[in-house]
Amino acid sequence: MTKYPMTVQGAKALEEEHAHLTKVVRPKLSQDIGTARELGDLKENAEYHAAREQQGMVEARIRDIEGRMQNAVIIDVTTIPHTGKVIFGTTVEIANVETDESVVYHIVGEDEADFKLGKISVGSPLARALIAKEEGDVVAVKTPGGVIEYEIVEVRHI
Repeated sequence: MTKYPMTVQGAKALEEEHAHLTKVVRPKLSQDIGTARELGDLKENAEYHAAREQQGMVEARIRDIEGRMQNAVIIDVTTIPHTGKVIFGTTVEIANVETDESVVYHIVGEDEADFKLGKISVGSPLARALIAKEEGDVVAVKTPGGVIEYEIVEVRHI
């Protein structure tokens, strides 16, 4: 089985979601299914079928989280020495060489990536180009619109 890196924060978020689904959502759905069963004929019971469908989705998500946690290598980035290089868990500010537009990204595990929150997967083309580089380095990233060059403005180990 392939192992995937995950930050401590990412693991904690998955554990919290798992706990919520197993301790709050799952029991409520079981109760909803029981209540819907009491309404009579199951063939035409929309409440029953909706609750069963929801239960299936919740159970699938629980299994998904368990699988992800089983295949995770949890890395406490606070214990990694600060070398000034971009590594897993660092936050990096980059500037587009052509437009001088800057953006900040946190390099995280695949399961934690959320582009809207500035979290990019360590396996993404941008993160792969940045890994092992340091402030002042320029990297070229191949995008659907062509190659874009970025200068590394700052590397932070948070």
